[in-house]
Amino acid sequence: MAAFFKHGISKTGQILAPKNIFRQCYATKAEKKKGIDRKPGPKLTGTAESLATKGFLRPQKEYVPPADVNKTLSVIFQEVLGTEQLDTKVVDLNDRFKLFATCFSQIGHSIPNSLLHQIETLKDVVKFYETPVDVRTPYDKLKNVELPENLHVQHEYHRWLPDTDDRFGGLTAFPESSTIVTGLKYKGKYKGHKQTFRNLT
Repeated sequence: MAAFFKHGISKTGQILAPKNIFRQCYATKAEKKKGIDRKPGPKLTGTAESLATKGFLRPQKEYVPPADVNKTLSVIFQEVLGTEQLDTKVVDLNDRFKLFATCFSQIGHSIPNSLLHQIETLKDVVKFYETPVDVRTPYDKLKNVELPENLHVQHEYHRWLPDTDDRFGGLTAFPESSTIVTGLKYKGKYKGHKQTFRNLT
């Protein structure tokens, strides 16, 4: 039975797997003699979609382009490459390293590894350094947006604390339900409390 299954797989060239696994196609002996290889190459479409769906909390630094960024880049281009033509391609690895290192030392903003393959010409370098980087999440951006009159967004947490909330006699709607702050980031910002059982009779 295993031999028939293996034979069927080799003939059809398909593996029953999820969609995100590549379809394997192998050339026949006649095609190999003719120099034909039907095995597809790897595709980066799935990887790009996976990166695009990730959250906003990425380790990036905020960047606001300086007013004289174009002038600074022109001086760097002339010093490192000896030209200011924006259509000049940066192919040599040593030139690329010197150029990117000089830009980082003078501007203070580096090109991440995920975007290095997009930098082909000096025009791409200028475009990168002219683009601001906003690290705020869409929720944080609502703080500076003028909202409609019938819409209110509460940006900070509202926690019930028995020491400060004296409404209803200091009783909570969730008895024996503690509010414990476990995250290191918010321990110093928000207070927690351990609710003890109270006899309401």
